[in-house]
Amino acid sequence: MEFVVEERVKTHIEVEIMDSHRQPNLPVINFSEESMQPGTSSWLSACNEVRHALEKYGCFLATYAKVSTELSDAVFQAVGELSELPLETKLQNVADIAYFGYVGQDPCKPLMESMGIGNATSKEAVQSFTNLMWPSGNDHFCDTLHLYAKLVRELEETASKMLFESYAVGKYYDSYNKSTDYLLRYIKYRVPNVEESNLGVPTHTDKTLITILHQNQVSGLEVKTKEDEWIEVEFPPSSFVVMAGDAFQVWSNDRVRAALHRVIMKGSTERFTIGLFSHQKGIIEVPEELVADENPLKFKPFDNFGYLRFTLTEEGQAENALKAYSGV
Repeated sequence: MEFVVEERVKTHIEVEIMDSHRQPNLPVINFSEESMQPGTSSWLSACNEVRHALEKYGCFLATYAKVSTELSDAVFQAVGELSELPLETKLQNVADIAYFGYVGQDPCKPLMESMGIGNATSKEAVQSFTNLMWPSGNDHFCDTLHLYAKLVRELEETASKMLFESYAVGKYYDSYNKSTDYLLRYIKYRVPNVEESNLGVPTHTDKTLITILHQNQVSGLEVKTKEDEWIEVEFPPSSFVVMAGDAFQVWSNDRVRAALHRVIMKGSTERFTIGLFSHQKGIIEVPEELVADENPLKFKPFDNFGYLRFTLTEEGQAENALKAYSGV
């Protein structure tokens, strides 16, 4: 999630990485129509690829043609219009959970502004947000964002189901999926001034099950590997970053790693990202099939939204907030 409880903001020098240490790009998995059909050889192959990528990197790049170039362009045009609204209008985007509404004007991360639409796969929820921002109406914005959220939800559902099946626990998927909630956020990063840090968002993991990010072809996202090297993520056309969050790490009993990532602004063009963030409304328990002598139970039953609130407390500022909240 490209919004977190802050760590100390670093200077330009502190966040620069030597070119000699650059790692290859993330794995790329093609979510074609065939690979999204359960039982096909392409499906089985993709299941293994998803599992390997989430265990090794915590994320991967997905090519996904259901979101067309035309729809992608329309989405970024729509969120561009949203970003240009008066601040007093944007401040009406409030939510019970911090970071689910308007975030901006923050001296700890001055480059970033974001807004959220809860339950974004519901047309009524997107319409309600649209009416709040544009009382006279904006059907194009509403229809575009709702269609985008629905299509990207299909990608999230497919990736999750593939992971369940790769662990041979597919029988739990339907109940899991019924308890999943979706937040759609637009995130804008402006170009830093000369005297400002270029750190858009500090190093963090998301508090989600799955995060799916799509950008306007302005780079900035970096992912940290197990070897403590940084990958500058290069998005191919029609691609999305599918990223595991802390909640999925809990569910998998530490087999999946939540992806450590940050945003560094290096160019002269503002960056827009649209993200779909999935959370579990119920209590997450590790499937018994994922507990073994060589991998004993690591987490107690986990309340995803309780954890989100915990990370905003003093205790939640621990170096490993996940273990502090739910570790056995």
